[in-house]
Amino acid sequence: MRASFRLGRIAGVPVGVNWSVLVIFLLIAWGLAANQFPRAYPDRPALAYAAAGLSAAVVFFLGLLAHEVAHAVIAKRNGIAVEGITLWLFGGVSELRGEARDPGAELRIAGIGPLVSLIIGLFFGGIAMLLALAGAHGLLLGSLAWLAGINILLAIFNVLPAAPLDGGRLLRAAVWKATGDRTKASVVAARAGWVLGALLIGLGLWQFLVGAGVGGLWLALIGWFLIGAAGMEERQARTGSALRGVRVGEVMTPQPQTASGDMTVADFVDHYLFAYRHSTLPLTEDGRPVGLVTLDRVRGIPADRRATTTLAEVSCRADELVLAAPDEALNDLLPRLSECADGRALVVTDQRLVGIVSPSDISRAVQRGSMREQMTTGRR
Repeated sequence: MRASFRLGRIAGVPVGVNWSVLVIFLLIAWGLAANQFPRAYPDRPALAYAAAGLSAAVVFFLGLLAHEVAHAVIAKRNGIAVEGITLWLFGGVSELRGEARDPGAELRIAGIGPLVSLIIGLFFGGIAMLLALAGAHGLLLGSLAWLAGINILLAIFNVLPAAPLDGGRLLRAAVWKATGDRTKASVVAARAGWVLGALLIGLGLWQFLVGAGVGGLWLALIGWFLIGAAGMEERQARTGSALRGVRVGEVMTPQPQTASGDMTVADFVDHYLFAYRHSTLPLTEDGRPVGLVTLDRVRGIPADRRATTTLAEVSCRADELVLAAPDEALNDLLPRLSECADGRALVVTDQRLVGIVSPSDISRAVQRGSMREQMTTGRR
């Protein structure tokens, strides 16, 4: 999930926000200001409802951020690098570079997020209770009570034993501890996520049909997301198992054909595309990668402009390149590779290009790894 803009750093981790956050933020603020608060506390000024709704929505998202920061901090303490945190439509995601080294680390990293949400919920609930005992009432009390309830609900939902929820990670840690097989544990958690997603879709559609309206459709949408994410996690688990122990240098295409950014698109098509049958061309300066051109990017240039358009103008920028070292674990590269629009990584040593990794290289490595696993299993 890519961030649309960055907020800065918290605990040394870059924090970003995807544009889809605006959708759920406005839905929450509007739902509170236009419906829930007016029904519970009538005859208040419209501005008061709007202020309470917006404030509650902001604090709710700060709680989501605290949830993800907790994941990131514990991950770093357990030796896992954190690329960043992104808030989006369905909450937040911490982009971890690598996997937990043992079930205990997995348990700690997964469990801290729901625990933080629970603490936040109990904190607001305690304040609301004290205010109620003191005789206070009104929008402040209502906002605190809502924040308490939504954070406790978030904690409970997140510990449901199904990937990609935190509860799925907890389930994976338990199965991993019991069986000693990380891949099996990941598959069990992913399939549990698929089952939960199917149940949520069924429940959401039933609610919609009996008159629950948008709430039922929203529940079904969450279920659909869980099914998709669970399926992806199972595929990643099987791929990760096949590639365990494989280094980038073992699968890369060494010394790829390169070109200068000053070359025109017409020259690339006439002299490189068909002569070398490459669909990707790294751009270099003094051996250092500065860009990457793919066939898809070239196709977007009209034929009458190719003679005057340079490769530098159509390539991805240097700061968009996915760079890897030959001795880096291939499993650590995969998450970054999947987020790259061009789907390739350039392999560098001392900032000089020494190879390239493409989806075809990954596929061949997965096939070899799968065959190796099958042969190993057959000999047992």
